[in-house]
Amino acid sequence: MEIYIALLKGINVGGHKKVPMAELRKLLSKSGFENVQTYIQSGNVIFKSSEKNTQKIEETIKNAILNSFEFEVSVLVMTRLDLKRIFDDCPFSEDKKKASYFMMLHDAPDETLIQVASEKVYEGEEYLIINDCTYYFCAKGYGQAKFNVNFFERKLKTFATARNYNTMVKLLSLSLEAE
Repeated sequence: MEIYIALLKGINVGGHKKVPMAELRKLLSKSGFENVQTYIQSGNVIFKSSEKNTQKIEETIKNAILNSFEFEVSVLVMTRLDLKRIFDDCPFSEDKKKASYFMMLHDAPDETLIQVASEKVYEGEEYLIINDCTYYFCAKGYGQAKFNVNFFERKLKTFATARNYNTMVKLLSLSLEAE
């Protein structure tokens, strides 16, 4: 059994796509996943599965949510090692890293797309696209940022979902405890 982390995009935000975490845990347990845990309301799930294909797991979760809640949700599934690699590869100093967002990309973008996206800059905002993550720091805070996940999704032609430093730390901790 492998430990996985599923990141659901856009649930329980502004009253849209409401998914109660207790119902989500129950739904995913019924879908064949084991030791299902959730962290906060924004769609972070840790679970065990014998399935090795993350795309199959993503489809199972998407279909379960669609059938139960009647709306589509983008889902990114990764192993604990994948999440740890993304966290450890953050190119920013420790101070900036603690104030950064990790925009995990469903697919690693083509180098040409990265170059095009990297042409856009805003004062006080920094980002680096490395493999399957856009590491993003805004001196004013994410709420005041000009960049957002949608910009990177459009430019990189893949879906992305962002988590802050504290959420990343907690997900790594919870997934380690699940072993």
